[in-house]
Amino acid sequence: MRLLHTMLRVGDLERSLKFYCDVLGMKLFRKKDYPGGEFTLAFVGYGDEADHTVLELTYNWGVDSYDLGSAYGHIALGVDDIYQTCKQIQAMGGEVVREPGPMKHGSTVIAFVQDPDGYKVELIQLGTSAGTAKAS
Repeated sequence: MRLLHTMLRVGDLERSLKFYCDVLGMKLFRKKDYPGGEFTLAFVGYGDEADHTVLELTYNWGVDSYDLGSAYGHIALGVDDIYQTCKQIQAMGGEVVREPGPMKHGSTVIAFVQDPDGYKVELIQLGTSAGTAKAS
């Protein structure tokens, strides 16, 4: 078995694609409308779906916002230079909601950005003590 994708419901697919592709540097692999169900799926990520986990963005036609709830946490991305990455995200209009620095009660360097729908994306500095582990 392997993890294939994580799905997020988005209120404006083009706005979300701009964030994930232009700001975070993912590629759009495929996008398809489902008129019978009145939704569109777009799959984005950093590597081909054949051997990488991707993100499924689901746009339900006519729905422009969602209650995020209290159970959802975040998506995590490993980065080589967290400080430069945050500067680039801000320069492209992205919102850094937690500046880079060591995580509470640990030494892993993390930051958080927020996508247009309010979902959190954790950035983890690769090479810090637990840089490939979940840090929150």
